[in-house]
Amino acid sequence: MLQLQHTPACVASAVEANTRATLTTRRLPSTSVPLPLTRHSLRHAAKTSRGSLQVTAAKDKKGKLMWEALREAVDEEMEKDPNVCVIGEDVGHYGGSYKVTYDLHKKYGDFRLLDTPICENGFMGMGIGAAMTGLRPVIEGMNMGFLLLAYNQISNNAGMLHYTSGGQYKVPVVIRGPGGVGRQLGAEHSQRLESYFQSIPGVQLVACSTVANSKALLKSAIRSDNPIIFFEHVLLYNVKGETQEGYYQPLEKAELVREGGDVTILCYSRMRYVVMQAVQSLEKQGFDPEVIDLISLKPFDLETITKSIKKTRKCIIVEECMKTGGIGASLSAVINESLFNELDHEVVRLSSQDVPTAYAFELEAATIVQPEEVEAAVQRVVAGAPVLA
Repeated sequence: MLQLQHTPACVASAVEANTRATLTTRRLPSTSVPLPLTRHSLRHAAKTSRGSLQVTAAKDKKGKLMWEALREAVDEEMEKDPNVCVIGEDVGHYGGSYKVTYDLHKKYGDFRLLDTPICENGFMGMGIGAAMTGLRPVIEGMNMGFLLLAYNQISNNAGMLHYTSGGQYKVPVVIRGPGGVGRQLGAEHSQRLESYFQSIPGVQLVACSTVANSKALLKSAIRSDNPIIFFEHVLLYNVKGETQEGYYQPLEKAELVREGGDVTILCYSRMRYVVMQAVQSLEKQGFDPEVIDLISLKPFDLETITKSIKKTRKCIIVEECMKTGGIGASLSAVINESLFNELDHEVVRLSSQDVPTAYAFELEAATIVQPEEVEAAVQRVVAGAPVLA
């Protein structure tokens, strides 16, 4: 039998079942998860069929795909400003790992869409240096996991040079690319690295979530004089929606997705859709949650967050990041420090498990937050009951 150490029991047991080729998918029962509710029972409830595990946005017949909206943002900013360029692996003739720069090399040439060798540390340094000399590079990481190979450049150069040069240099660079869990890409290609970069001084973090905000945020990021890491979830590239022409969305502003009065739910990226799927069920039960898409992971929009928590007096943070040292850990610390006396219930964090992402679909899904967990957490928080980790 396969032995796993330091792994949550529910995941370890599922892995062992998989090695015996007996792992089967199970549908949730129609009834709610019974009390008392624990992390283990939540994980057990989250094991659903393959089809129901895939949580994406409502796919409208009209509109454009998110990757198309991102491509438009790059195209429009390159057309307006000759200093905007794109650097990365296969960003030119191939069009990027998810086609965000598709065919743009025909319009702007190979110099402004620069294909590089497979050397993240090298082309990251190239882009940062170009930004210091007046260009506005958009650097694509083929996968956010690969950016760990460029962590030194991002931390010691992109984040610090404006400060260490006494303001002599600006580093207007956008570092963007796909990340997140959900396509059976295995542990190394399914990482949630937001919190890795959150601790770097001088770097902003932005996570898009819809077609509309992806385009507007990327356009604003390209025009910013700050180094920005722009997170795109791999499962959202084919979501459809509308864009607003000529709109630049503030990078530091959260979005009120749903107004409510029972509890504040803070989320970002793909978790916006996981939360809203849970909300559909909660509404039928009479619950009235307020949902906020953080968008800015650094700095947090404390004005919007504070206003909501003072109204609901309860807060649940839903993230795909891992629980230990995740975005939710930083955010809950800020909330407890600033709004402790406004809370009628402890801040609840629903996060991914602290394990590498499995390849098997059922195991992959078991490590991240599912709508049933959000629903159960809201039920307990509104009732004043504890939510056990």
